[in-house]
Amino acid sequence: MKLSHFALALLISHATMAIALPKNSAVPGGVAVIDLGPASQTTPTARWGEQPIAVVRDNGRWFALLGIPLDTLPGDLEIRISSGAATTTRQVAVQIKNYPEQRLTIKDKRKVEPNAEDLARIEREQKITEAIKKHFANSAPATDFALPASGPLSSRFGLRRIFNGQPRNPHAGLDVAVGTGTPVKAPADGVIANTGDYFFNGNTVFIDHGQGLITAYMHLSRVDVRAGQTVKKGEALGAVGSTGRATGPHLHWAVTLNNTPVDPELFLSKP
Repeated sequence: MKLSHFALALLISHATMAIALPKNSAVPGGVAVIDLGPASQTTPTARWGEQPIAVVRDNGRWFALLGIPLDTLPGDLEIRISSGAATTTRQVAVQIKNYPEQRLTIKDKRKVEPNAEDLARIEREQKITEAIKKHFANSAPATDFALPASGPLSSRFGLRRIFNGQPRNPHAGLDVAVGTGTPVKAPADGVIANTGDYFFNGNTVFIDHGQGLITAYMHLSRVDVRAGQTVKKGEALGAVGSTGRATGPHLHWAVTLNNTPVDPELFLSKP
């Protein structure tokens, strides 16, 4: 059967359609992009231990996206791939990466040394955020992100942070240095998983993009969306502020993949 020029062009366009994969960076805090083979095969699934990981189609091939925890030591991680009745394993060689140190002074000492009431609140909030980050929707995520606020990047992902002379968890996001009231927009399509006022994060919005890809927008002065709402790339989420534990107005943008914080810059569209 001969195909018309239009039908042939349509087939070619579908075969070459790309979703702009994140940059492959097999380091602690990075994303390993693993080629699983031609998309003509049955849609595969992938797991790291008991954790499902995202599988997306790009340029006619399947790729698994593995978020690598910041505390991972150099060496091999094994993922399990299932396609139809067949199951195989792949090794991901994790390389070393050293992140710089950052020292900050917080005027509100309770944000560094919370009291008993604060600690109870923090524990309640952690249960909520942990459940959000563990969620694995079946929909394939868009991974071609736009920066959610227009401004210079300040504190980068992975910084070893010291607040008022006390070591704390590494910086698990990317800061955009912009003033109070600056619009914050969705970097890609998704569903609002949660909004709330958190002890450390301040006013926060979480977006579920599908298959364990979750983004968060923290320290907002205003929230303009509600849980369950569908948002498109570029739609308003709220405005920049300095709520929660913040030294001043800025956007803290976090990206979680397979329940693991990863470097948001790996998902940004290339110029």
